[in-house]
Amino acid sequence: MARSEIAERPPLTVALLATPDSTASTLFGLYDLLLGARRDWQLLVHRCDVASPFRPLIVSRDGRLLRVYNDIPVQPHASLAEAPPLDVVIVSNLAVSPWEPLDDRYAPEAQWLRERYAAGATLAAACSGAMLLAQTGLLAGCEGTSHWGYCDCLRREYPDVHWHPDKALVSTGIGQRLVMSGSGSSWHALGLFLIARFVGAREAMEVARLNLFDWDATSPLAYAAMMRTGQLADPIIARCQEWAAQHYEEEAPVSAMVRISGLPERTFQRRFALATGLTPLDYIHTLRLEEAKQLLESGELSVEAIAWEVGYQDAGFFGRLFRRKVGLTPAQYRRRFGVLSRRLAGIATLQEERAPALH
Repeated sequence: MARSEIAERPPLTVALLATPDSTASTLFGLYDLLLGARRDWQLLVHRCDVASPFRPLIVSRDGRLLRVYNDIPVQPHASLAEAPPLDVVIVSNLAVSPWEPLDDRYAPEAQWLRERYAAGATLAAACSGAMLLAQTGLLAGCEGTSHWGYCDCLRREYPDVHWHPDKALVSTGIGQRLVMSGSGSSWHALGLFLIARFVGAREAMEVARLNLFDWDATSPLAYAAMMRTGQLADPIIARCQEWAAQHYEEEAPVSAMVRISGLPERTFQRRFALATGLTPLDYIHTLRLEEAKQLLESGELSVEAIAWEVGYQDAGFFGRLFRRKVGLTPAQYRRRFGVLSRRLAGIATLQEERAPALH
């Protein structure tokens, strides 16, 4: 498309909210993606010098130089008070523990987000940035998503939000003006979504082609580490967890844990759920499925053999449970992650073989 064919419109102003907990990769990645929309494709394909339809600005609480996560210096363009009228605000991810509530750490930013939303802006959050978006109260009664490692804690902290760790992107709220992307590098899916919504599908596709982005339909749960509940303060439950880690494939492991605990069954069930966030049976399923994922990635055992190996005599039940919890069938999981696992193992082996020569 020649420059004369491109409609001249005022650029959409997008604020990228930076905090000391932001990661530079997501913050600058979204900045570059939006500023390069249209501009880079036209330059490389048509040799035209055109502007982006977006005007991205990095905004922080006071507008001063700050150091974000991993001690990367960032110079914002404006403070919250100095920011111009905005079409979109993006909350970059927050490299914070999901088990520690934000409390009032970002109260000024939460209030500012509420004001921008009331003024008509679309609010978006990348990955764990959903923690701050949830703190505004705007997600109450809505759907939401975040990094798979954060959704359990977000569900406990904000039970009035319907969290979906299996979704890479969610658009919700009045006018669909609340947008969240899920795990890790899915920030680029957020960028493509915003380009498609505000500029058009063709130009979003151009950005995807230019940057070799693939909007993967695989559920983020396929990438998740399923066992994320550590041994907490209850020593009896901790002892049962230690036993389960070594004996999860045995028949009737929940009954065995009840015996080991020495507690009445109902008391054991209650204390186990309180300590781990899972029922004892769900905990065993999670241990088994995590081991099954490892076997699918690294070996050639049949699905039936893997089901038996991790404690399921009914391979059909195992397959249905795996698909429900992981988002892929065992065969699909092996095809997707087995190749990657073998490639990475090959690289590691090659490095080990080269190590003596390097020294």
